Amino acid sequence: MSNSDENDGTETHSFMLTVSNKMGVHARPAAMIVRIASRYSGEIWVAKDEEKVNAKSIMGIMMLAAAKGTELLFECTIENAMEFENEMSEVFASKFQDE
Repeated sequence: MSNSDENDGTETHSFMLTVSNKMGVHARPAAMIVRIASRYSGEIWVAKDEEKVNAKSIMGIMMLAAAKGTELLFECTIENAMEFENEMSEVFASKFQDE
């Protein structure tokens, strides 16, 4: 069930990141994810197990209840997908500046 957006030249890009900070994705990390995602135009989704939420929604991110060790799948249809992946990877690697 793949839907490619060949008309506008933007393909879906996906990558996985693991939550590594002690407290997981609570309000502050969720806000950091949303702040980064909101700078990009296009669709960005975050999935945990079978749950999929809009990465630009703080309530959606928090509803995932992503604890330490949780793997999150990011799927995006944006122009600068690699730049987004790098930015998101950096914030996850910094453990959301929690520790």
